[in-house]
Order: sequence, then structure tokens, then C-alpha cells
Amino acid sequence: MEAASARGESGMTAIEFVLLTPVLFFLIFATVQFALYFFADHVAQAAAQAGARKARATADENPGGWRGEATDVADAYIRQLGPKLVLGPDVKTIQPEQNTVGVEITAKVPTVFPGLDMTVHAQSSGPVERFVEEDG
Repeated sequence: MEAASARGESGMTAIEFVLLTPVLFFLIFATVQFALYFFADHVAQAAAQAGARKARATADENPGGWRGEATDVADAYIRQLGPKLVLGPDVKTIQPEQNTVGVEITAKVPTVFPGLDMTVHAQSSGPVERFVEEDG
């Protein structure tokens, strides 16, 4: 009797393997996609923070040129940390208030799934740094 039941279930392992393999591959690719997005988001945020630091430090002494300097610093960070990970970055300088400056970055993320379009957005801003002499 055992031989008959063993023969009846002999193909079950192959069927389970065929059904579960696509699910396993999907989970592996989803994990890789999540890691790509997560790292690209961190690179964009680091670049925005570096650009905002430069903008805050130079906006008072160089009112017309801080935008170019901040954009250059943010671009350099992206080129250094993830040039193949943050695709087509759009780096913009922002001035939401009178004494506040910052950098905003929007970029695409490479995908492992065809047809999936993912973008990251990072923004960092802060008050303009000024040297104020003491009276006295």
C-alpha cells in the first residue's frame, strides 16, 4: 500500500516547485527594487542637505551666486554617491521665505520590473547664516 501512495505523490514535489518558483523570484526582485529605491532616496536626501548647507552659508555674502553654488554641490554629491542610481536629477534651489534658502531634488530610480516608473523627491532648507558683529 505504501508503494502505491508513494507513486501517486511522486510528481507533487515538481508541481510545488513549478508553482512556488515564480513567487520566490518575485519576492527576490521586489526586495532588490525596494533596496534600489531606499538607497536612491537616501542619496537624493544627502545631496539636498549638502546643497542646502552651501546655500545657507553663501546666500548672505553672495546674493546672486548662491543658487549656482548650491546646485553644483548637490550635483557633485549625486555624481559621487550614486550616478547610476539617481537618474536624471532635477536640482532646483528654493527660497520659501525671505531669510530661508534650500535645495529640492527630483529624480528617477532604476527599476527591475518593466514598466514601473519610480521617482524620489528630496528637499532641505534652512535659515541663511549671517555674521553679526557685537556692539560694544
